[in-house]
Amino acid sequence: MSPSMLPGAAAEPLQYAVPGVGGVGPAAAVAAIERVLLDGFDPEPAPARSAVPVPAGELLMMPAAAGPYAGVKIAGVAPANPGRGLPRITGSYLLLDGPTLQPLALLDGAALTALRTPAVTAVALRRLAAPDAEHLVLFGSGPQAYGHLDALLAVQPLTRLTVVARNAGRAEALAAYGRGLGLAAGVGEPGAVAGADLVVCCTTARTPLFDGALVPAHAAVAAVGSHEPDAREVDEVLVERAELYVEARTVAAREAGDLIMAGVAGRQVWNLAELVRGDALVPAGRPRFFKSVGMAWEDLAVAAEVYRSTGAG
Repeated sequence: MSPSMLPGAAAEPLQYAVPGVGGVGPAAAVAAIERVLLDGFDPEPAPARSAVPVPAGELLMMPAAAGPYAGVKIAGVAPANPGRGLPRITGSYLLLDGPTLQPLALLDGAALTALRTPAVTAVALRRLAAPDAEHLVLFGSGPQAYGHLDALLAVQPLTRLTVVARNAGRAEALAAYGRGLGLAAGVGEPGAVAGADLVVCCTTARTPLFDGALVPAHAAVAAVGSHEPDAREVDEVLVERAELYVEARTVAAREAGDLIMAGVAGRQVWNLAELVRGDALVPAGRPRFFKSVGMAWEDLAVAAEVYRSTGAG
């Protein structure tokens, strides 16, 4: 992610280009998400994502405002892009000064998404994981899978990784990456969830990836791959067994297919702010399931952290 300064509220606009993610790694992104929630931000009334179908896929617009900043991400979701050797997610993020709405910086939207989505998952799972959780079963082998491994290692002392993915070569490449990080890592099958402490699903699947009855009672599960009401990565068996957590109940009711298709009306569903502030129940005797669909305030929190890390904010 290379933020570029735009003419804005500053009397003397700066010009800069920061390699990587602007000096902000997974741990800093996790802290930025947590800080926004601990400062009192309520995700429930946050602006909704708008989606427009286009021939290549879907265009998303995600505006947000919190504290001294506002911003908007315009993202493209192009399902055919990986077959062309291109990222599935494209786009840009425009960071604005909150009081004046003057532009401050333009960031790579895909890189921002690849950083913030795993950070949100890590925020949840550091509170939902059992204290001695060591074995991660990771579904997927794309950028989000790598990002989630990095983010979880920033908050949890993992020792073992099992990768489950359709493409054997890519699965082994991710396992090799895990071994390079010091993990006992290999490729497995969906049934590996029976021995998992943590399960993370970051795929484009539209139907459940594994049998929810196999997940141990002590395990925590996260699914991040879809924001569509008719797509899911986990089955109703897991949802029925688990304590449930989302970013915000309002958006989950519209977009969280894993919950909508399982029929959770009337169930207690905790939001991320309640979890971070210590107000949510975290039982030890049943799985804990976090369903993420992605929200604009998360992009803003991380984009602002990238901007501040340059010394401009």
